[in-house]
Amino acid sequence: MSLDAIAIVTGRNIVPSSMKRRSPFLLIAAIASVQAVLGGIEHAESVPTITGGETPRTEFAIESAYLLGVFNPPHSYEINADFITARIRWGQYLDSPGILHGYNQVYFSFLAEPIIRGIENHYFGINVGLRYNFVRPGSRFIPYFSGGLGLGWIDSHPEQPGGQGQDFTFNILSAAGVSYKFSDRFSGQLGVLYQHLSNGGQTNPNPSLNLLGPQIGFTFTF
Repeated sequence: MSLDAIAIVTGRNIVPSSMKRRSPFLLIAAIASVQAVLGGIEHAESVPTITGGETPRTEFAIESAYLLGVFNPPHSYEINADFITARIRWGQYLDSPGILHGYNQVYFSFLAEPIIRGIENHYFGINVGLRYNFVRPGSRFIPYFSGGLGLGWIDSHPEQPGGQGQDFTFNILSAAGVSYKFSDRFSGQLGVLYQHLSNGGQTNPNPSLNLLGPQIGFTFTF
């Protein structure tokens, strides 16, 4: 009498200077970050998505935008806008039907903006606002829009025609785009950012800046 042994073997392959000049390190850093993320995706079996009542409570993001002067600015401005942003969840509507299925966030941003082309050289400020994220069950893509108000300081040159009238300046930010969830804690985003800078009529004349351009960011979630 003999016994037959059947062996089933399963396996899995896993594939594995001056502020006036453009700074190429931003592009290089972005490309390197994307390559690193894509390499990590190849090693991941699955990426969790928001499907129920659990949403990120706290996020930190590094964001960068390349803004051009629009709406008849006093000069053809080009600004590299860099932000460090903290976001905290404030309300979620994952049981709501239709377009309102998502969650709110309150955000706080620190702004550091070298002025590549324009009368002034740099702008520093803060901005506080709200962001809404549109969640779709089972999707890694999360469209969003945001808006906020803030204040800051620019190295003004009121003696030059078209220059800002004083250092103290208000700002308005508005953005829309889509984020992509690479993993539980890491996501990237692409969008469009609008920025308005003005001193609120505290000087006469009161030239303002209206800026628009693409924005990229990377977010770490707690």
